[in-house]
Amino acid sequence: MSWLSKWLSKWLPNESSSWQWFYRLGSPRWFYLRSGQWLPWLSLAALLVLATGLVWGLAFAPEDAKQGNSFRIIYIHVPAAFLAQSGYFIMAIAGAIGLIWKMKMSFMVMKAAAPIGAVLTFVALFTGAVWGKPTWGAYWVWDARITSMLILLFLYAGVMALQYAYHSVDAASKASAILALVGTVNIPIINKSVDWWYTLHQPATIKLTSAPSMHMDMFMPLLVMIVGFYLFYAVALILHTRNEILRRERKTSWVRELVNAKAGL
Repeated sequence: MSWLSKWLSKWLPNESSSWQWFYRLGSPRWFYLRSGQWLPWLSLAALLVLATGLVWGLAFAPEDAKQGNSFRIIYIHVPAAFLAQSGYFIMAIAGAIGLIWKMKMSFMVMKAAAPIGAVLTFVALFTGAVWGKPTWGAYWVWDARITSMLILLFLYAGVMALQYAYHSVDAASKASAILALVGTVNIPIINKSVDWWYTLHQPATIKLTSAPSMHMDMFMPLLVMIVGFYLFYAVALILHTRNEILRRERKTSWVRELVNAKAGL
């Protein structure tokens, strides 16, 4: 049976190799060099998927029977809202890894994720306001879902503010990570707000436990746009993280060698 154990060890990594991969990913140098290979493919995939979803949703999806063409803002609003919440979890998880395993790489990811998540949250709020005017007759109402999304924006802003509130990078990272972890309690509130309270906001369009509440001709381009936003988020996060790596590691020999190589010195 030795051949079987060798085959399994080849395709199913053992615990030690998994931890080796984990710590390798925590190396700023390894991540910077390897992510440079990922970026062209991720960028191309994000561009193609987003372009497909936009054209499909804006030009070919049927008009809504009640809302007319105003519903098409859903192809920006819903993916942005998805990523605003998912991005917060990514930021909080990165902060937790930094606190537990003392990985400076995870703190860099946490810091890079904050402004991206803040922008996506603002986009979700703005597009929701534009959508709300023809639907509710007002750009803004103190609805439970909308208010909890506004709190999410403040949490992102708080994490970013703490990054510059301390002279020590380590102290700033730890304080930001703690706030990010505490703020995760807001994510279930966002998701369940339409079920727990009476709100003007419509129920979730996509649920894991049931079929989507919209026609498949409208739903499929939305699904494509969500995938495209996730790809875009991955590209943006990698780019921001790479910039943060260069900023924090600028005094290391490998960064100096990289700069000299690009300068042709």
